[in-house]
Amino acid sequence: WENEQLHSLEERGRLLLSLQFVPPLSSDEPDVDGGEGEGGEGRRSGGLCVGVRRCAHLAAMDVNGFSDPYVKIYLKPDIQKKSKHKTAVMKKTLNPEFNEEFFYEISLSELSNKSLEVTVWDYDLGRSNDFIGGVCLSGHSQGDGLRHWTDCLKSPGRRVDRWHILSNELPRTLSHD
Repeated sequence: WENEQLHSLEERGRLLLSLQFVPPLSSDEPDVDGGEGEGGEGRRSGGLCVGVRRCAHLAAMDVNGFSDPYVKIYLKPDIQKKSKHKTAVMKKTLNPEFNEEFFYEISLSELSNKSLEVTVWDYDLGRSNDFIGGVCLSGHSQGDGLRHWTDCLKSPGRRVDRWHILSNELPRTLSHD
């Protein structure tokens, strides 16, 4: 039974994420972003940088044997409904390369009470999109999700990359889109 459970999880695919807590710059340090444009001031305040690198062996959701995957991330709880980020849609692939980064301006102490929900979807024109799989990273996660989260929080300034097996269940706090 356990092997069957692991096998059904594996069939959804894998996701490579990078996490980095970027410490705030002190006022006497030069702002490497120049302080201009998107993210310039955010980086001065410090926060979480989430890199959606790539997926591998995703479940085929379309009749052509492929999927049109994209990734959504949320930092929960999200009272103001401002934490949602989405990657671009990659057409007809089960092994998409995203290499996109998203930044959340947040302190390390606030971050320890949050959870990062990452879901992979198959884009469908004119119909609702299909859920492929997801993963939740927080201090309340288990296994790789917990290890990745704690490694990130314990090593400010260092980027931590890790593969995650996608679960076929939506994270509890997410509603279907």
